[in-house]
Amino acid sequence: MLKKLPIGINTLSSIRDNDMVYVDKTPLIWQMVQQTARFFLSRPRRFGKSLLVDTLKELFEGNRALFEDLYIDDQWDWSKQYPVIKLDFASGVLQNRAQLDQHIYEILQTHLKRLDIQVSAQSLNGQFAELISMAFEKYGQKVVVLVDEYDKPILDNIDYPERAAEVREGLKNIYSVLKGQDAHLQFVFMTGVTKFSKVSLFSGLNQLKDITLDENYATICGYTQTDLETTFAGHLAGVDWRQLKIWYNGYQFLGEAVYNPYDILLFISGNRRYRNYWFETGNPSFLIKLFQQKAYFLPDLEQLEVSEEILDSFDVERINPVTLLFQTGYLTIKKAYTDVMGEQAFVLVVPNYEVKMALNNQLIEGYCQIDTEKKALRTELFTLLHQGAIDELKPMLQRLFASIPWRNFTNNDLPDSEGYYASVLYAFFASLNAAIIPEDTTNHGQVDMTIMLGEFIYVMEIKLDKSQDYQSQTINPALQQVLNRGYAQKYLAMDKTVFGVGLVFDQAQRNLVQLDWETLMPV
Repeated sequence: MLKKLPIGINTLSSIRDNDMVYVDKTPLIWQMVQQTARFFLSRPRRFGKSLLVDTLKELFEGNRALFEDLYIDDQWDWSKQYPVIKLDFASGVLQNRAQLDQHIYEILQTHLKRLDIQVSAQSLNGQFAELISMAFEKYGQKVVVLVDEYDKPILDNIDYPERAAEVREGLKNIYSVLKGQDAHLQFVFMTGVTKFSKVSLFSGLNQLKDITLDENYATICGYTQTDLETTFAGHLAGVDWRQLKIWYNGYQFLGEAVYNPYDILLFISGNRRYRNYWFETGNPSFLIKLFQQKAYFLPDLEQLEVSEEILDSFDVERINPVTLLFQTGYLTIKKAYTDVMGEQAFVLVVPNYEVKMALNNQLIEGYCQIDTEKKALRTELFTLLHQGAIDELKPMLQRLFASIPWRNFTNNDLPDSEGYYASVLYAFFASLNAAIIPEDTTNHGQVDMTIMLGEFIYVMEIKLDKSQDYQSQTINPALQQVLNRGYAQKYLAMDKTVFGVGLVFDQAQRNLVQLDWETLMPV
């Protein structure tokens, strides 16, 4: 009999007591708990962070029966039991500071009752400080503080910067207690999706060791390939490993790549049907709005090169969409390297097929505001490009842009730049699973976009005409640039048909007004 799957289960006792599948992460936990330290870990949602926090809780409370046959069972000193205080922000939505304070008050009251401690302080931070110091005195052991989803109250209000800032101050009020109570603390572990700057949230709590991109802990959340081939061997017998990797693997935190555990569990329970399990649990609507507000050039998402600083942290007042995309799991690390300044830098990519397809569908919706026509337009575009029917491309793209309800863009100037039209095309091309090279660099400059699909390569240049009355030109300036600068030269030796394509959009009409092309041959 195959073991039951722990779908939606975030407590170690429920998994172990009910003989469910459990991937043993205690070798990595053992690395952490040997130290009297304060750790911080950022991982995307549904990656097993809450289960990790609960496992630490059970370990420090000395519940040995739950660790029988696990790695840490004969490593840990079970004669010691520590008072554990867990601050859990994972459930519910807190919409303002008052709701946050009430939630924190209820958490503190639960721990005061459980640990049989009475405090005299009236303020929340005062009660928290007394709880820690008195627990240390009463139980004769230093205190363990675990914080699950420390940033969720802020992210729940990220659409409303003033409210998010107010909630942030409420959390700062609590987290700042940890610095003053350092002498009474054995171990601190905080986890969440994002990494806010220490200055804005932790008020001097500089001793937090960030293990988010520490190769020693790269697989502490998520499933490795070995995990699937051993712990899940029976459940995945006969699976197409290549296909499974393409769909759900690829999350990289400077160590071995991991699968999203939520995807794997639902894939197995769903009769191995490939679909967007993880993506459907969280709509990135705020991210799409942020891209629109900043007029972000979507083709840049194909392969980003960023500094360590961009990945490190962000704040409510200065949200970088790339930072948020990485921390929330829509981008991951492909490669780390040292740049010319001697600083660490990263190449970021979308982790896998699930995220790529689903994210691009969201981008199409956000940048085009269309839904019902989306599938038909994508199917037609795929057919034309895959067959090399470029002479039919112009009317098809005109229908695409004509279907966009421009009244939705009356409050911003998003469609008034070439980047917008390139972004719409990119979102559609990327959703076809075509190979895309944005701003493709040659020795003569760079072309806006190169698309590879099937036996055809399309080297595209985009121009936006801002005159009030566009008149089609005999010579298409976009195509002429492709030809004059030899943008397609490096592809001509490939055994594929190469098209040079020039697209001219009119700002007033907000549509494609000229598309010309040439089949390019080696000289």
